[in-house]
Amino acid sequence: MAVTEKSVMDALKTVKDPELNLDLVVLGLVYDVEVDDADVKATISLTSPMCPVAGEIVENAKNAILDVEGVEDAEVELTFNPPWTPERISPLIRSSLGL
Repeated sequence: MAVTEKSVMDALKTVKDPELNLDLVVLGLVYDVEVDDADVKATISLTSPMCPVAGEIVENAKNAILDVEGVEDAEVELTFNPPWTPERISPLIRSSLGL
């Protein structure tokens, strides 16, 4: 089965920001996903550069991608360019959070 960007994004929905208890996709923290056959590279951000669980979130994201059927290698790169803002969250979720 071929690895798709959608299958990777679905896997990343299982990784939650522990502070907000929302997943990386809903929060708009997934900036890019590149699929090259069985190799995946994801670029993500965090809600804050000072996030105390940054390493854990990156590791959880990598493991979630590796759990996708057909993925042989996964790389998760952390970026703060551009910095994350609440505007990256969908308007419906943002309003329910009071943002």
